[in-house]
Parts: sequence; structure tokens; C-alpha cells
Amino acid sequence: MDVRNQIIDKLIKAGGFWSYDERSVRRAVSDDQLIEATLIKLDLDDIDRLFEIFSVRKIKSVWLKSMVVQGDYYYSLNRFFAWYYFDIRCPDRYLKSMVTRHLSRLNA
Repeated sequence: MDVRNQIIDKLIKAGGFWSYDERSVRRAVSDDQLIEATLIKLDLDDIDRLFEIFSVRKIKSVWLKSMVVQGDYYYSLNRFFAWYYFDIRCPDRYLKSMVTRHLSRLNA
């Protein structure tokens, strides 16, 4: 079984795709949804496996678009990801600037 299907199986068990029909989840879930759900629901070993099938650039892009912009909701988790996976030196400052940038785009 490939890595993607193993991650999907773990997400199904963790309730990550509760709104999907279990038989069609492999076809219905996009790469972005898979990355986001894995970052939120699964442990470090599974997140590490994401990097086997997706580039750091792709994972970071999804993280920025879907998790960082939520501000305080995932703040501690985002701080950890910024430091551990994306080698960001000052995670607090970085996260604040990304949220501010996102809000500025919404208000423009």
C-alpha cells in the first residue's frame, strides 16, 4: 500500500473525513485536504511521511493557506510547525506577519 493510502486510512480511523463516504474518500480528497487533515489530526510520524510524497513547498503552502490564517485557533500548533518543519527562526513574528498579510488582502 502506498503512503497516501496509509495516511488516508489513519485519517479515516481518526475521524478526519467523517463527512465523506468511506468508499469514495480516496477519490474525493484533494492533496490540499489530505495535507491539512494530516497536519491537524495525525502525529509526527505521519506528518513526516507527508514529506515523502509532497514537497516542503507544497506542504508549507497548504499550511499557510489553511492553518496559519486562522490566527489563534491553531497558534501553538502553528508555532511548532514553523519551528520544527519549516526552520522559521522567529515563529511568533512570522505567524503574526502572515495573519496580518492575509487580513490586509481581505480588506483591500
